[in-house]
Amino acid sequence: MIRPTSSSKAAGMRRTGLVGLLAAIALTVAACGSGAPAATASPAASTPVAGAPAALAAEVSVDEASRLRDAGAFMLDVREPDEWAAGHIEGATLIPLGELAARAKEVPADRQVVVVCRSGNRSAQGRDVLLGAGLTSVTSMAGGMNDWAASGKPVVTGS
Repeated sequence: MIRPTSSSKAAGMRRTGLVGLLAAIALTVAACGSGAPAATASPAASTPVAGAPAALAAEVSVDEASRLRDAGAFMLDVREPDEWAAGHIEGATLIPLGELAARAKEVPADRQVVVVCRSGNRSAQGRDVLLGAGLTSVTSMAGGMNDWAASGKPVVTGS
């Protein structure tokens, strides 16, 4: 019986690691070449619901959020009422982040959803709450209302 030396064991481990790395690269290249939008995987997003819209990337730019809104996406603002009154996206719906888990059923599962906050932190948390509640097509708008307003996009004030 031939016993491998420690150097041949190390070579085998490197070879195994290299094979795994090459397989991961091949899968990534195949996914990128498919024309499918990039999205982060989540348990909720991995099991499509019949009739549900396509999954979205975890985060989108202000311009992409605006395009999604114009295409009929549900705009969900997770800020507090005073922040909402100071300025929000026309047509958006307000459900403060602290209430979102209890009110997730108010968010339509048959539309793409863009979650918005002031700077992008709470919207990412809101996106994760909705994904955990079973919605499959939810994204967070990077930069929040700060970037929306700075880009010159329209803002509505008042309640």
